[in-house]
Amino acid sequence: MIQASNITLRLGKKALFEEVNIKFTEGNCYGLIGANGAGKSTFLKILSGQLEPTNGEIIITPGQRLSFLQQDHFKYDEYQVLDTVIMGNKRLYDIMKEKDAIYMKEDFSDEDGIRASELEAEFADMDGWNAESDAATLLNGLGVPTEEHYTMMKDLPGALKVKVLLAQALFGNPDILLLDEPTNHLDLDAIAWLEEFLINFDNTVIVVSHDRYFLNKVCTNIADIDYGKIQLYAGNYDFWYESSQLLVKQMKEANKKKEEKIKELQDFISRFSANASKSKQATSRKKALEKIQLEEIRPSSRKYPYIDFRPARDIGNDVLLVENISKTIDGVKILDNISFILGREDKVAFVGGNELAKTTLFKIITGEMEPDEGTYKWGVTTSQSYFPKDNTQIFDTDLIIVDWLTQFSEIKDATYVRGFLGRMLFAGEDGVKKMRVLSGGEKVRVLLSRMMIEGSNILILDEPTDHLDMESITALNNGLIKFPGVLLFSSRDHQVVETTANRIIEFLPDGTMIDKITTYDEYLANDEMARKRSVYNMSADDENDN
Repeated sequence: MIQASNITLRLGKKALFEEVNIKFTEGNCYGLIGANGAGKSTFLKILSGQLEPTNGEIIITPGQRLSFLQQDHFKYDEYQVLDTVIMGNKRLYDIMKEKDAIYMKEDFSDEDGIRASELEAEFADMDGWNAESDAATLLNGLGVPTEEHYTMMKDLPGALKVKVLLAQALFGNPDILLLDEPTNHLDLDAIAWLEEFLINFDNTVIVVSHDRYFLNKVCTNIADIDYGKIQLYAGNYDFWYESSQLLVKQMKEANKKKEEKIKELQDFISRFSANASKSKQATSRKKALEKIQLEEIRPSSRKYPYIDFRPARDIGNDVLLVENISKTIDGVKILDNISFILGREDKVAFVGGNELAKTTLFKIITGEMEPDEGTYKWGVTTSQSYFPKDNTQIFDTDLIIVDWLTQFSEIKDATYVRGFLGRMLFAGEDGVKKMRVLSGGEKVRVLLSRMMIEGSNILILDEPTDHLDMESITALNNGLIKFPGVLLFSSRDHQVVETTANRIIEFLPDGTMIDKITTYDEYLANDEMARKRSVYNMSADDENDN
């Protein structure tokens, strides 16, 4: 159990939290949600002891171990991957290192022997002999290849580092697990594995995530941060959304009835307060009026952008023909003889762990990269807008937002362009911000503004939900669902893929692909059945061999 008691945090004159009291109990997974800037990550830091509150205290059941997802991706660069995971249980790791140091002594004393015996007993009690195999199981589940387990952290690519740090947080069955955006930079397979891990996890979990599907899968409760307070709701994210909307609706209806009663009493008082025969009744109604209190309904601090992609022209039957495209990068075959045809109704999600293959294909069909072999051809009625995963070069400019965006608008009018920015929550002077100083979420919203203003009938999006808050992801999801043109996209957000795509293309590690006309959930279900059939056939073959 972990409890926040009267937690207040002030940043200058602003109170981020004000006398927060909340208890997180064993056996539950709590989704911590709130608008950008509400203090989700800050509250996790307070719970983990990384940040001291202005007032109040954090109470943890004595003897319980707390683990949290490290955000510093360079902290363990001088350690091996397997050691980094085991360091998630600091006491166990310290015992292992002290034991090794004692056994390496040339002048092994009686005192060393006694100390080693004590350490061995504690090591056994902590199931230390299975530490390496447990760490390897976590790494393999998250998609870190076995051959990388003894690699130095500094030699790993960023995506694998994230997985190692997540395995570290999960290691050793912690009593309290704090996860800040654990699905960031994970592929969909790793997210699915993490979902199952947390569903079967028996202790306390508190997680911050912008992935609605993930929160729906793993959460038993939602802790909603709004206006410096935290309100606890039973159920997953969808249940919270329905409950919170219903609560506001009920409060508004109750207030409406109260307002009608207030008007009725006021009318009576004004009509009969001077009437001697009615004075007692008027006085009684004045007292009744004083007792009526309207519920305070504060508008949520959440803000939803308005995303609406409207093609400037209809698309014809010929959309895209890709024939035998291959590409090798740094000696590795990324795309191997890729061919497909797009139709005018296609909304294609590119999935699978081979993220470089997706990005490479997008770069080739948008003209940013040449294939080694093969060709592609767009239909004459098509126009494309591209959202790249790496937007570093785009924002390496001193232009202000409104001037940059005007370049892509047929109507060269600042007021017209500011209208698009306003929809994307760039209010007032935000439009004169320089491009290079924008945050990650602001950059995404600027790029989506460009796609709206271009009016293309084909959208190509490479991980557009990265850096977006939940409100913006919801708005983007709705915008993609309504879009009447053709979509080619990759996303780690399960709900975006499931609700938007009618066709799935999965890139395999060898650069080849699987192409299915289906929804994402149906694709996963069939893939699971295929794996089960494979296991069954292998077992049957083994029995036949025997």
